[in-house]
Amino acid sequence: MKRLVALLLVLGALGSASVLHAKQFAISVTQIVEHPALDATRKGFEDRLKELGVDAKFTVHIAQGNIATANQIASQIQGEKPDLILAIATPTAQAVVQKIKNIPILATAVTDFVGAGLVKNMDKPGANVSGMTDLTPMDKHVALAKEFLPGLKTLGVMYNAGESNSVTLVNLLKAEAKKQGVAVEEATVVNSAGVMAAAKSLVGRCQAIYVPTDNTVVSALESVIKVAAESDLPIFSGDTDSVERGTMASLGFDYYGMGKQTGDMAKKILVDGVPVGDMPVEMLKELNLFINKKAAADFGVTVPEALLARASKIIE
Repeated sequence: MKRLVALLLVLGALGSASVLHAKQFAISVTQIVEHPALDATRKGFEDRLKELGVDAKFTVHIAQGNIATANQIASQIQGEKPDLILAIATPTAQAVVQKIKNIPILATAVTDFVGAGLVKNMDKPGANVSGMTDLTPMDKHVALAKEFLPGLKTLGVMYNAGESNSVTLVNLLKAEAKKQGVAVEEATVVNSAGVMAAAKSLVGRCQAIYVPTDNTVVSALESVIKVAAESDLPIFSGDTDSVERGTMASLGFDYYGMGKQTGDMAKKILVDGVPVGDMPVEMLKELNLFINKKAAADFGVTVPEALLARASKIIE
């Protein structure tokens, strides 16, 4: 009898799960540009929904770094009438939020939700938008650069001044650097084609370069690395994926993990029926220190043993 009861309970549970996930959900994804951090975010999101047993069909749009294209994609998604929209990075999130008011939107890998006009309140977003922020702990990033380079007095930064996300980050960088006695030299870009020229403009003006989570610069990161290697200018990055591509170090988020956590939020909306506007904007609290020893050697920097001991990942 006990075996029969247990079997009935299992079958009942399976039956409930089957009903719960019976629908195939349509999810439209809009991403400003392809680069490892953003791609990892999308992959984590898709993998998490699969792990949770949520049947979803993804329609993916890439704006190739073009804001006008992002706006066109927003109109296209409106016509697709998906069950949920995933917007990866600030410009694409702004495009869909301005255009679409009747479909749940999860924005992720966004630095400043309020400054970008996506929500008015991080704890109670309201309307049809919530998501995850990747706001960089800039105080820790400046401190890390000084730990690598104790004599650091001037730090160069490259960014697209047309991205509100990047402007926020650079303002934070300047404020934190000033507190820690470091001056900041800026080089702005309009598109990825201008990244190499911007990197060259920093040569002779700074002792190291900082690349924030700026999609324009990160998408053309190899140009910065080439210039920096030729000039012995160490590069720090805002994201850990860039360390694997050749920057010296970063204390950052796991963007794959961010995608997975965003997937948890999507499940609550699609399956559990939680209104997206009732869900606070979330963030990952755990930071990972990535160090690229080969890059450090190329830049002429010896990595302190204390930093190696704290690293989550060391790239030889």
